[in-house]
Parts: sequence; C-alpha cells; structure tokens
Amino acid sequence: MMMHRTVIAVALSFGLSLPSAFAQQQTAVSRDSLLQAAREIMTAARYCALITLSADGRAHARVMDPFAPDTELVVRLGTNALSRKVGEIRRDPRVTLFYFDRAGAAYVSLYGTAVIEEKAEVLQRWWKKEWQAFYPEREKTYRVITVRPQRLEVVSEKHGILGDTLTWAVPAVDFESKDNRDPARK
Repeated sequence: MMMHRTVIAVALSFGLSLPSAFAQQQTAVSRDSLLQAAREIMTAARYCALITLSADGRAHARVMDPFAPDTELVVRLGTNALSRKVGEIRRDPRVTLFYFDRAGAAYVSLYGTAVIEEKAEVLQRWWKKEWQAFYPEREKTYRVITVRPQRLEVVSEKHGILGDTLTWAVPAVDFESKDNRDPARK
C-alpha cells in the first residue's frame, strides 16, 4: 500500500496524469465489505463523538461511550435528560457519530436521525453499571439516544478502503429510509 501511494506521489509531482480507472479502483468496495469494516472500526474505537446542531446552526460535539451497533448499525448512547444534546436532538434530530480508531488508522462517520428514549424497558436494557455514579437519580435523569443510520462513510487502510485519489471522496453506504421505501414493500 505504501509503495502504491509512493508511485502516485511521484507521478503527480512530475505532472503525470493517472488513468481514471486507477482512482475508481480504490473506491470499488462492496456494500457488505464497507458495513463489515464499519462495524469493526466502531467496536474498536470504544468512544465516538456525537455531533448535534444548535438552534443557530452551530455544531456541538462531545465524546460519548456508545453501546455496540446492532445488526442494522443502529447505535444507542446513554445521556442525562437535562443535557444540551437532548434539547438539540428534540429540536433537530439530525446527528453525526464520528468513530476514530487510531491504532487501525481508520474512521467511520455515521449520519442519522436520533430519538430520545424514555420507556423504562429501553432505559433498563441500555444501561452500564459503571454509570451509576453519574446518575444517582437514574429514573429521573437517565435517557437513551437511539441513532438510526441514513449514511455511513468509511476509511480504513487495513481494509483497503480509501478515498478517491483525486477528490478524496470517501466510500459510503446509503441506508434506505422507511419514509423513502416503495409503498408496496411496507
């Protein structure tokens, strides 16, 4: 892989053009491969950044301790019901989760919609014992954020998933929205 990049760098430094097929070669990764790599990166990263939007359009990011993604890459995170992020999600449910695996030189950006869960069975299921000190009044203050993916972008040198050599466009998976499905399939 390093040799591959060196050849590209040398060619570009001499003003040589590379065939467009070469640029496409790096982004021609199957959906299943992207999803498998994403799941591995999300699990290895341990923490992620949850990014929400304020009323005036500012991005607010914070480090979160997520649960592992489920089979559909739905992610759940615990939070304080009184936190700024809860109000922002209720106002605008569009969020981004960013996972960075430093050791694996890889990242995942998951764009989706979030819902604040308040049902007792959901709060019980998505709980970590080590959080007890943060939620002394757990029933009143603990909530679960459920993020359903709409789009996923992945970069992983280990998996050979790299951006386009010219535009740096990242390989992505678009998830089917329940609102956009064919009515015959509902």
